[in-house]
Amino acid sequence: MTSLSKEARELIDFDLKHIWHPAAQMKDYETFEPVPVVRGDGCYLYTADGRKILDIVSSWWCNLLGHCNTEISDAISKQAHTLEHVIFANITHPYAIELTKELLSVVPKGLVRFNYADNGSSAVEMALKMAFQYQMQIGNTNRTKFACLSEGYHGETIGALSVGSMDLYSLMYKPMMMENIHIEAPDMFRHKEDYPEKCLENAKKVFKEHGHELCALIVEPLLQGAGGMRIYPKEYLKALYDLCQEYGVLFIADEIATGFGRTGKWFACDHAGITPDIMCLSKAITGGYMPMSVVCTTERVYQAFYDDYSKNKAFVHSHTYAGNPLACAAAVTVIRILKRDKIIDKANETALWLTDELTKKFSDIENVGEIRHIGLIHAIELVKDKSTLNPFPSSERLGYRIYQDALKEGLLLRCIGDILYFNPPLNISREDLSKAIDITYKVIKRNLEQIETK
Repeated sequence: MTSLSKEARELIDFDLKHIWHPAAQMKDYETFEPVPVVRGDGCYLYTADGRKILDIVSSWWCNLLGHCNTEISDAISKQAHTLEHVIFANITHPYAIELTKELLSVVPKGLVRFNYADNGSSAVEMALKMAFQYQMQIGNTNRTKFACLSEGYHGETIGALSVGSMDLYSLMYKPMMMENIHIEAPDMFRHKEDYPEKCLENAKKVFKEHGHELCALIVEPLLQGAGGMRIYPKEYLKALYDLCQEYGVLFIADEIATGFGRTGKWFACDHAGITPDIMCLSKAITGGYMPMSVVCTTERVYQAFYDDYSKNKAFVHSHTYAGNPLACAAAVTVIRILKRDKIIDKANETALWLTDELTKKFSDIENVGEIRHIGLIHAIELVKDKSTLNPFPSSERLGYRIYQDALKEGLLLRCIGDILYFNPPLNISREDLSKAIDITYKVIKRNLEQIETK
């Protein structure tokens, strides 16, 4: 085992004794210990024992403009000396007003009402309750079910799990969950080009059979993140939206992972030219600084809740840190930087270069089944046999081993099964991307060779 500094050893030992980390089998930590990060700067993390690690996944996709961005840090520091938090019930403040103005300038046209919460799952729960209550209050009391896409992911609270389609997260909790309608989503890697049309035909059948009882359809527009960075066509997204319009079903866009330039436009829905009835935002909205989420809605949805108190139509839903001024200060700064510095346009130029570099670099690895991309997000899917696209046995834990190896080489490269992905800050340099490409190539080759020699 590599020798650690005294500070690093103490941090790790205390962590292993008391802290339960997310999305992990803690027994794995006995052989691959947690990394003691003490500082961040730009695309890099620095550990207690002096290591420098390139964060190519934006620390779970939220670090939009780099760690410890001076402008965002200064905005939060200034805000902390003015107003750190205030109850948002019957109180407003200029920082929420400024953020709402900024959001109005960038969200799809027609989204004009904003309800604040503090994380992605909370936003999804809010959106589901809002959609359900909306249907009840306009007289559609038979509309009690939700539709969602296969391999979809919307968070890990019970309602959010109920509209997801991934047993990895939800199988244990099925007795607690709502029963909903699942629609097959296009898998553009393992199926032919006509697959979106087949999935759309399936969706049409679902709406024909269940449209009368559907409250809302919730989707991750264009990119199914936790499902394996699966990307589907904008035409399929638009067709789902049109079905919702035809059948009176609310359309909920979960843009928690896709918002704020991640897909090459401000929001993934912009690619299809649609305005959802409800849109959920979180992650990158504060640049990874503060917990915040927003549920945006149309005036039509809002008006279904607006009435005399005695009519019991109010949306009685709240979160302690709703509209938190520190988070507002961060979010306002993020949006203004994106606009002022044309960050999304520049990221799109970088994305074209990155696609070309990855394609050239990995062309000699037979087990690279596909390199797919949208915006700066790029995913490399490894397969055992490229002719059949059959995966490696899950018992190999190939992706996890590559992740471990990359971390030892100074790259934070997360995996989803055997899918490795880049989801970096939008302002990352090509020099840092080149470094990430080289390390990724090195560790993939090394681990594939280890399998071959077994």
